[in-house]
Amino acid sequence: MPENNAAHRGRRSIRLRGWDYRRRGAYFVTLVTHNRQHLFGEVVDGEMVLSDLGRIVVEEWERTAEMRPYIRLDAFVVMPNHVHGIIWIVDDVPDGGDPHRCRGNDRRHGNDHCRRRGDLQVAPTTTTTTTTETGGRPRGPRSGSIGAIIAGFKSAATKRINPLRGTPGAPVWQRNYYERIIRDERELQATRRHILANPARWHLDRENPKRGNSR
Repeated sequence: MPENNAAHRGRRSIRLRGWDYRRRGAYFVTLVTHNRQHLFGEVVDGEMVLSDLGRIVVEEWERTAEMRPYIRLDAFVVMPNHVHGIIWIVDDVPDGGDPHRCRGNDRRHGNDHCRRRGDLQVAPTTTTTTTTETGGRPRGPRSGSIGAIIAGFKSAATKRINPLRGTPGAPVWQRNYYERIIRDERELQATRRHILANPARWHLDRENPKRGNSR
């Protein structure tokens, strides 16, 4: 099924050598909690029930677009120990676009009126695993890039989560994250379906330690 293929490809940490991760387009990202701890709630009868920590994650994810007018959020789900989402970069240069275009208002349903024709980027098919976003020697993520956006979100969520659970300085997230460039409309639709179906398919999820023991 397309959803399964999309999920599988999205679970690897792949960077394209020479690809500028500030470039306009749609990116599927997955973030997993440190040691895969179940912090964000539980799935009950195929529906995700958020904990207080899970609600913080939702709030900070939404603030990601409110603070950055060059991005728009699409389909998104918080699971017990991970987060899936689609991030659109809608301006090539973060400080050079129209600040009123495609803010986070339509983040939940992926409304296409905020997307110009050709926004889905055709990336090279050859991939390479690297420690940076653009190849070359290792360094931190470039300002305005997917890596910088994710780092900012993780930091903001961690600063609010740790005081609530009484764990100052403790990691909340795995150090890395998983991303995939969405290349065409078919892949976009398959990825949206995969994200939104996550709670109903939790019993099959590789992040679920009880996988295969229910239903």
